[in-house]
Amino acid sequence: MLIKNPEFKISAVSTSQYPNDNLPQIVLVGKSNVGKSSFINTLVNRKKLARTSSEPGKTRQINFYNMDEKFYFVDLPGYGYSKMSKEEQIKVGHFIEEYLETSKNICLIIFLIDIRHNPTENDKLMYDYIIRNGKPCFIIANKADKIAITKVNSAIANLQEILNPIHDLTFLPFSAERKIYTEDVWNEIQKYI
Repeated sequence: MLIKNPEFKISAVSTSQYPNDNLPQIVLVGKSNVGKSSFINTLVNRKKLARTSSEPGKTRQINFYNMDEKFYFVDLPGYGYSKMSKEEQIKVGHFIEEYLETSKNICLIIFLIDIRHNPTENDKLMYDYIIRNGKPCFIIANKADKIAITKVNSAIANLQEILNPIHDLTFLPFSAERKIYTEDVWNEIQKYI
């Protein structure tokens, strides 16, 4: 899919701030340093649409990116690594949960995990939450450039075995560096918008 005019729309922390144009929303979840911003930038072929940071835990609001008035990418704050205080973590957790449970426009959740590591306890909790939520989902095994290309398929199989042994969800590799997986991801996304 070619996105010609992607744009940052708004950062939100409450329902009153969400866009109200009823466009479908594709939600990105994952731990703080898994590469959600780079994922967005790579898919839309922009270097700085979504701000990336070398310091995990910088995203503390829900960021909405409008894709040619067709849909939104919605980047949720990451979990698992952050210098946020306990109070901030609780506050962020509340508005993430509020968004996931009240937004009527979520058409897909993309759950990003690191292809190099077994899922963390936080990853497993997020996965369980997504499954219980009942919304469509697929898994991105990100940072595929960090392992040998010959090991990508076995790493994907390992992650699927741990998280989704009944194999009823799609797992796809991704790399902001290699960009060779972009078309597969767009093909999957287009099924939901």
